[in-house]
Amino acid sequence: MELSSTSLILASASPRRRELLAAMGVAFSVHSADIDETRNDSEAPEDYVVRLARQKAQQAATDLNVSDHQAVLAADTIVVQGGSVFGKPADLDHAKRIWSALSANKHQVMTAVCLLRDAKPQLKLSMTDVEFGRVTETQMIRYWDTGEPADKAGAYAIQGFASAWVKQISGSYSNVVGLPLREVNQLLTEINLNWL
Repeated sequence: MELSSTSLILASASPRRRELLAAMGVAFSVHSADIDETRNDSEAPEDYVVRLARQKAQQAATDLNVSDHQAVLAADTIVVQGGSVFGKPADLDHAKRIWSALSANKHQVMTAVCLLRDAKPQLKLSMTDVEFGRVTETQMIRYWDTGEPADKAGAYAIQGFASAWVKQISGSYSNVVGLPLREVNQLLTEINLNWL
């Protein structure tokens, strides 16, 4: 069953999320929600990413004045290592600090997904463990020069050049890209908008 384009709204500017959702056979429209993504003091990573996904969905619903038959899907992804949360890099030096922490080490990618319908948010959190091999400074500079890591959480795209750094992954691959498809399908199933 293909949904009408007005049934589901993806609240994201990410081309990767659009590609993943389209690959599921779901028809949707897109509206990017602009929110303050500042992490609160002492906010746990799980709480932080869930809050951002919920706020994105709520902001898009407010922007568009969504009707009863419409649902808004939003997601947010962060990279976590210990107590540190790695968002998008500000510049090369920031990216190098992130990669130095991730090099020859494990980290976790968390994506929260929020489906908002009739002002009721439903949330799911997906976590994937990723281990990098050793990353040299030369590799870091070359990667930065590609332009790929500039707008990515953790300063890397697993589906891009940084795939060469990945030693091991445990969990959902699509979660690391930015949209955990199993969780999305579960949410859509609950409101009879599932694709399969």
